[in-house]
Amino acid sequence: MRFSPRPLIGLLPGSRLVPLFARYALALALPLAAATGLTVTALAVPGIAHAQQMPPGAKQPGDFPRVKLTAGMFVIDAAVAASDADREQGLMYRTQLAPNEGMLFVFGENAVHCFWMKNTLIPLSIAFMRQDGTITDIDEMQAETTNNHCPSNNGYYALEMSQGWFTSKGIKPGMKIQGLPPAQ
Repeated sequence: MRFSPRPLIGLLPGSRLVPLFARYALALALPLAAATGLTVTALAVPGIAHAQQMPPGAKQPGDFPRVKLTAGMFVIDAAVAASDADREQGLMYRTQLAPNEGMLFVFGENAVHCFWMKNTLIPLSIAFMRQDGTITDIDEMQAETTNNHCPSNNGYYALEMSQGWFTSKGIKPGMKIQGLPPAQ
């Protein structure tokens, strides 16, 4: 997930056909390779390296600080993105999240913070929150798009989870997320 401080102009979403084809090609190649004793690498199939490897300099998922949050009776294991670089990378290049795993974006100001999904390979839901943890807006975001997702209210935090997570747990605007670190 990449933080977008202003509207995006002139950017086109990447093609979803190549990564989809690459996944199917690899799924077909692996059993064949195993049966014949051949070796298949991610680089042998165009596009699959993009879906499985972080670019040089990107922070690995385990390198982000983590915090336990609660939403009602649900415990969330959230990576914390509190610096500009961490917020810019967000969940980009990740191919999966654990069932109650997400990313918490911590901002240093009470403002409208917009997001987009360029290079984000999994669909996500995002909850925008005030400093006290009250959810003001929840939005659904499609993978690998450059559509802006902006809250209707100022806020200090945003929490990304797998798409549909908030709806499936009955979490709605007006409810609070507990355990938030102090806004910077």
